[in-house]
Amino acid sequence: MPTASTRVPQQERSRATQARLLEATVDCLVEHGWSGTTTTVVAARAGVSRGAQLHHYPTRTALVTAAVVHLTERRAAELRAEADALPAGPRRLDRVVDLLAAAFTGPLFVAALELWVAARTDAELRAALLPLEARVGREMHRLTVELLGVDERRPGVREAVQATLDLLRGLGVANLLSDDSARRATLLHAWKRQLATLLTPADAPPGSTPADRPPGSERR
Repeated sequence: MPTASTRVPQQERSRATQARLLEATVDCLVEHGWSGTTTTVVAARAGVSRGAQLHHYPTRTALVTAAVVHLTERRAAELRAEADALPAGPRRLDRVVDLLAAAFTGPLFVAALELWVAARTDAELRAALLPLEARVGREMHRLTVELLGVDERRPGVREAVQATLDLLRGLGVANLLSDDSARRATLLHAWKRQLATLLTPADAPPGSTPADRPPGSERR
């Protein structure tokens, strides 16, 4: 029987193979769309044998949904790390919104859009995607609350956070066919001012913002 020392390298190779497949899947969705993202194309791009690909992800639906989960989790970790480097103070809210806006124009968002459109007429993909999107939506909302350091139990905060995410998602779609950065910057500048007002408690000192407190301090 395999010893523990031989199983560990095998597990590491298996994880590395899966990671290559998932990264290649998102790249293919961005470059070729849903129709061009076949399991054969993904395996070739990842440098993985067809047999290995089928072993880990036997169907295209399983492969693409796993890719979205994998990169969503990775991007959330990156956003947390980037936000941790931001200073506290009145500029923090602006910078957090900018970080989130970038997430809604990046490759992962483009790949997700390809899946949303395809799922409209693909029952198998839709059945797999609906619970995944619900989970991703909840996690993105939770992450935004965390990065902004606000308490969504306070009236209006949850709605303001969700409105921000919906706005960023819509701006990401508008940017899909042409560079919409100038209009997006103007709209985000106006929304940041509104958001600061919506998220700042009524009894806060004049001129303060949610970013004047450490992230999560309202929840302590």
